[in-house]
Amino acid sequence: MIDLDARPEDPGPGSPSLSRRELLGLLATTGAGVMLAPIIRSGAVLAAETPKKGGQIVVALSQEPTVFNPARPHIEVDRGVHFGLFDSLWRVDEKAQFFPNLAAEVPTVKNGGIQKNGLEYTVKLRKGVKWHDGKPFTSKDVKFTHELITNPKFGAFSKVGHDQVASVETPDESTVRIRLKEPFAPFMTAWGDTYIVPAHILEGVADPNTAEFNTKSPVGTGPFRLGSRVAGDHLLLVANPAYHMGAPALERVIFKYIPDLTVLYTQFKGGAVDVTGMQGISAEFYNEAKSLPGVTIHLHYSPSVEYIYFNHGNPKFKERAVRQALYLAMDKKAIVDQVYYGLPKPVEGYLPPTSWAYNAELPKHEFNPDKAKQILEEAGWKAGGDGVRAKGGVRLSFTNATTAGNKLREQTQALVQQNWRAIGVDMQITNMPAAVIWGEYYVKSKFETLLVGIQASVGDDPDCLNRIHSKYIAAKTGSGRNVSQYENPTVDKLLEDGVREIDRAKRRAIYLKLQEVIRTDLAYLPIFSYVRIEGVKQGIVNYTPNSNTLTNSWNMHEWGWKA
Repeated sequence: MIDLDARPEDPGPGSPSLSRRELLGLLATTGAGVMLAPIIRSGAVLAAETPKKGGQIVVALSQEPTVFNPARPHIEVDRGVHFGLFDSLWRVDEKAQFFPNLAAEVPTVKNGGIQKNGLEYTVKLRKGVKWHDGKPFTSKDVKFTHELITNPKFGAFSKVGHDQVASVETPDESTVRIRLKEPFAPFMTAWGDTYIVPAHILEGVADPNTAEFNTKSPVGTGPFRLGSRVAGDHLLLVANPAYHMGAPALERVIFKYIPDLTVLYTQFKGGAVDVTGMQGISAEFYNEAKSLPGVTIHLHYSPSVEYIYFNHGNPKFKERAVRQALYLAMDKKAIVDQVYYGLPKPVEGYLPPTSWAYNAELPKHEFNPDKAKQILEEAGWKAGGDGVRAKGGVRLSFTNATTAGNKLREQTQALVQQNWRAIGVDMQITNMPAAVIWGEYYVKSKFETLLVGIQASVGDDPDCLNRIHSKYIAAKTGSGRNVSQYENPTVDKLLEDGVREIDRAKRRAIYLKLQEVIRTDLAYLPIFSYVRIEGVKQGIVNYTPNSNTLTNSWNMHEWGWKA
């Protein structure tokens, strides 16, 4: 089913949406009454610790955030900063429950926010919300954000959920009415992942693709404002005391850029870093990190999958026999067990095992170099004098790139390079700093192959139109995240069927089939589902891992130091 009502209604015992009576009962049993924080989500006060006022938290990232405008193409670490600067209409919490952000309440069928046919959504906005420059936030900003994203001249991070909209009306400053062309099951997830940008700043800009707002002077409604940026070093966010969900306890948050994961861990170990951020702690340090005094280690699954990503715009990767042989010759078990210490879980599709649409019946990977050689031989790829196979004058030689300084990925590359060399395939390693590789080289599909972690779905919804559908190839259309340029009409059809079907059981069947088709075609070579190892200094309160978001800074307005 479409779950138009399921999330915000009756989330059940143990959910963050405690009733007042449940909350009082909990406080009575824990003796934590004095620790109640004024945190409100889903209309209920939550049992969270009240941090002391003031102070700062240093979050270390191994990749440098560069794009402030959340509507522009960006990489995952940018989203961590967006959570601090901007708001969406609603967000998703660690229990996969939507809670209102700029909306006064999450629309449902029961509260009249969603028509039963799923074609019209009415969003009531919070009143009194201000942009960082003091201007009022209104329904005009929501409509403007939608129109910016769907502007064919604007390079948008994602148009998914917006390109299904027939009209957006603003009957008054606090109401937005959205009509869809047809039912779109992931609407709530897609619009919950849309961060609202200010009309009064961007509507007069000649070209919003190159606006100073995008990289230098963002203005949001979020709990923090941009304080300063020192390129290549750090970003400073300062508290917004007028934040509509309550002023942050912290005075500031610093996103510190440390490209080498070993150095990042060493600084965390030494106390210079308070939170290890999105890339977390490398698996080789996990056992030591668990024994460090004064820190808490969080270990949890994330929606991301580690892949060898092909650029299907390169003719040699259009041949399935090549992709099939490379998968057979890759020692995936050694990568998981020897490089990553057995912590992550091998997968065969794009969804993590925690997803409600995960297909556990896909064929399991087989490490079989002899079979790989046979497939290449039969496909006409013959070994040359240097041992590298070739066909029609084209050598089976290509580059592979990932973030420089990520030692476990570098070890993976070395292992895969050795595996593939054994079957007559030459892979050259060309790693780059994060800001280089994940810029145009990635977004405009200028690579041959990548070793990359991708979250294809959004939140806990299995829709991955933006990552996999052929109409979302940024190198061809200017927007979208299908950077591998993968095109498959059967996959496109299944993706379209998946978002139009509103019955969850029927949707699940579609996504099971989708995973089967992609696994058979080996569009990408899946390695494992991520396990995040995150370090947090003890004394920090309300840091809450959330597998439904790209980064755990989703609730940074609630963070603080223990009183």
